[in-house]
Amino acid sequence: MSVEADDRPVTIYTVAERAGVSIATVSRVLQGSARSSPLTRQKVLRAVEELDYVPLRAARTLDVKRHEAHGLVLPGLTGPYFAELLAGYESTAAQYGQSVVVVLAAGLADLDTTLRTLLARVDGLVLTHGTASDSIIRTLATKTPTVVLAHAPIEGCDTVVVENRESAEELTTHLLEHGRRKLVFVGDPETSHDISERYDGFVTALSSAGLEEARPPMRVWFEESSALEIVQTLMDDPGGVDALVCANDELALATMTLLSRRGVVVPRDLAIVGFDDIMASRYVDPGLTTVKQPTHGLGRWAAIRLHERIQGRTRDVAPQILPTQVVRRGSCGCPWDGPEIRPRQRQPVAADSIASPA
Repeated sequence: MSVEADDRPVTIYTVAERAGVSIATVSRVLQGSARSSPLTRQKVLRAVEELDYVPLRAARTLDVKRHEAHGLVLPGLTGPYFAELLAGYESTAAQYGQSVVVVLAAGLADLDTTLRTLLARVDGLVLTHGTASDSIIRTLATKTPTVVLAHAPIEGCDTVVVENRESAEELTTHLLEHGRRKLVFVGDPETSHDISERYDGFVTALSSAGLEEARPPMRVWFEESSALEIVQTLMDDPGGVDALVCANDELALATMTLLSRRGVVVPRDLAIVGFDDIMASRYVDPGLTTVKQPTHGLGRWAAIRLHERIQGRTRDVAPQILPTQVVRRGSCGCPWDGPEIRPRQRQPVAADSIASPA
């Protein structure tokens, strides 16, 4: 009998069966143990997602007062990334019976005071990149269970991140295989842990091929003026660049659109790739070659890790690294016929339900 047809509750044994590994291996992966190979970690985490498994730890001590709430600190809610992350977090916290208090750091005059006030309302905090400084996070971690998300590890906190460097290296190497030699990274490596690692992967791929960057990285982040700035730079130096490795899909898609208005044909004149695999990436023409990251899973695992901290697991563990995957479409130069459209399945109609002609 398949796992899907089984009425048993999903447990660590179910996950082990689906992944084809031992329960000890599943336990090591869920705890972020560095002893697990990347392939094993990917198999276990895929099984966890397919089965919608939520690890349940020891019950909390009854004499400890709880607020039954998590604090989630985001830089903002613009774009699909944070919306999907929030959905993954809230749905998992709900499985633990926890509500979520969301704080948007952008525009707050005194984030430090806001966070200290928040501690009186929640049992723990999750802070994403682009919110509080490392010094503030370290201070908060001494007072409450804390998880950092898409952020470099900080002592005293759990860490949940996606794999960035290897996928960025693979993506850049793929462009080199298409014959591109004048590559530029678009995005500021100093703005976030993720972008820094993506840039490292980009540089590693060029170095392995005996090449150097066509020019220093275009230090922009996605905002209204960034794509315009990129396009103007490229138009001022025609032929100086033949491929862009963008830090995220929104930046890549905006640049593609503006370039097409200037008569630049992607990928004939310029190859462009992104990172995230947002929905729009598969419906543009040509489709955007990118890296798919489990944004929903990031939120999910941040909620799991914070729950474990709140339950009393205070020992530090290795970061929880979620696997990513290169997705090849047309913007890099690969053949592209558009998104796959599956025909709608018609429901069979019983013969006796068809009315006879008069």
